[in-house]
Amino acid sequence: MSTNESQSAANETQRMTETQHMTQQPRVAVLGAGSMGTTFAMVLADAGCDVTLWGRDAAVLDAVETTHRNEKYLPGVQLPPMHGTTDPAVALRGASIVVVSVPSQVARATLESMKDLVHELAAPDAVVVSLMKGVELGTDKRMSQVMAEVLDLPDERVAVVSGPNLAPEIAARQPTATVVASRSEATAQRVAAACSTGYFRPYTNTDLVGVELCGAVKNIIALAAGMAQGQGLGWNTLATLITRGLVEITRLGLALGADAATFSGLAGMGDLMATCASPLSRNHRLGKHVGEGLTLAEAIKATGGTAEGVKSSESVLELARAHDVEMPITAGVVEVLAGTLPLSDLAATLLARPQKSEVAG
Repeated sequence: MSTNESQSAANETQRMTETQHMTQQPRVAVLGAGSMGTTFAMVLADAGCDVTLWGRDAAVLDAVETTHRNEKYLPGVQLPPMHGTTDPAVALRGASIVVVSVPSQVARATLESMKDLVHELAAPDAVVVSLMKGVELGTDKRMSQVMAEVLDLPDERVAVVSGPNLAPEIAARQPTATVVASRSEATAQRVAAACSTGYFRPYTNTDLVGVELCGAVKNIIALAAGMAQGQGLGWNTLATLITRGLVEITRLGLALGADAATFSGLAGMGDLMATCASPLSRNHRLGKHVGEGLTLAEAIKATGGTAEGVKSSESVLELARAHDVEMPITAGVVEVLAGTLPLSDLAATLLARPQKSEVAG
């Protein structure tokens, strides 16, 4: 980009930012046109934001732009007016909020390809928000850490959204709540204001670590819950997995400096219950397919979409071991998915562990 072009782009971005402040209508770029990205774009548009949804499938984005539908990921859902594009520059220009909703294991590459555009075209104080629920393989970093590192962002420009937020239910505008977390309370409030509607209630939290870990680890527990249900096991087993799964999430979170109160809230127990119990959860469905006897490859194909818990289970276990945190359910899921532990032996392996006091953790 030439000096004149850069100056022109900067001037246009400044003009759009000033217009937003006057009209109080935030311009938001949502990166990722899958089910969750499209659903959150719908929430933002319903809340009064000027939303542009970016993705790679031209047919999907053309339909979002012209008919306000995304039949590939949200069949039958009528979206509010919003823009759709495959050009990241179009999505990012003047955006005061940039929402990232791509599979966690490709987040770094996606953001690296857009780094210059974010700095050149988005508002100077734009907040980057993660909807992603995973831990990066190889680095064991949370998604907010990846975003901050790649885009060179300070704490006050990073946030995450996480809670009991199954996309099909939100898309049907069924009432739910969520948590907007940032180390900056002002940033969390800013994002919460942008996504607050009559059916979607955001709460704020400054425990970024705890909220993010809840979102990543609950997917692994949901895989275990799905495996159990696929084997025909009942509610006692499910309740045990959810409860002891929360213990594992809490252990890891506390070891990383999280606030204990986070784990009993919407991002913790709330999201864990929804993901472990609902057939709408991809991780639950994938685990159920494995429990019914499908191979991992067959289960992934049958599930469709991205089940973040499969790949994140390895990185979460690495993170736990690096901090000397015991996570037996997570370890068992990793072994089953790797083929080193027969699924039929998982329950017996967990139950054969040495007896201990429940309150000891």
